[in-house]
Amino acid sequence: MSAILEVENLRVAYPSRQGPVEVVRGVSFALGRERLGIVGESGSGKSQTGRAILGLTAAGGRVTADRLHFDGIDLRGASPRIWRQLRGRRMSMVMQDPKFSLNPVMTIGRQIVEAGRRGGVSRRDAKARALEMLEAVQIRDPGRVFDAYPHELSGGMGQRAMIAMMLVGRPDLLIADEPTSALDVTVQLEVLGILDDLVRDRGMGLVFISHDLRLVSTFCDRVLVMYAGRVVEEIAAADLDRATHPYTRGLLNCLPRIDAEARPLPTLERDADWAR
Repeated sequence: MSAILEVENLRVAYPSRQGPVEVVRGVSFALGRERLGIVGESGSGKSQTGRAILGLTAAGGRVTADRLHFDGIDLRGASPRIWRQLRGRRMSMVMQDPKFSLNPVMTIGRQIVEAGRRGGVSRRDAKARALEMLEAVQIRDPGRVFDAYPHELSGGMGQRAMIAMMLVGRPDLLIADEPTSALDVTVQLEVLGILDDLVRDRGMGLVFISHDLRLVSTFCDRVLVMYAGRVVEEIAAADLDRATHPYTRGLLNCLPRIDAEARPLPTLERDADWAR
């Protein structure tokens, strides 16, 4: 399987009073036309890794890598013109919280059409595609949502609108940061089905960032487990229950089980060597 994304020794650092602090430390992986899950606790560097790949690191952050290639394009020194050609058309990211990702003064439809018109698509075709994608993410009245503003939607509805906007351009690479966290189980399965179809039928590469180990184990092909900014284990998703790293084992042991009562509640004993 040829890799559409190659990441080698990716590092992200932010300034502090004590000097630069690395929040992503030496992350390396290759992504083909597959579903790659990245799991870990909050603050482990999952979202920062995704943002760095798309050149969306916050101001003040410094991104370095020995290799950061998307379909043969070196992203480390990409110009603003190259990023404009890539983002939205070939690379997209579903952010974790739609409240901070959607423009509050633009209608949902206008934002999706704007994303869908990249590459010379007519406004008419972009609107038809936008309505189609709103329906695909299980929005019952796509016409009403198309004309609505973000504040008029619930959190789950806003997240579905975000997913529709990121998929309307049919990207080759999608980074999904907790894309189903605000959705009920039924809609979650529908959205995962859409992503699965894009990977299987169109050959899209998917980076799926999540806290839900069970979801990742059933949906993804491979899993990277991150702790304190670095990857501590890479394993096939189907083998996640047989992970060997003590951090991964600790996360799995903390999951609630219906068939067993855990008393006292399990805790994760951390080792300083995990962060080295």
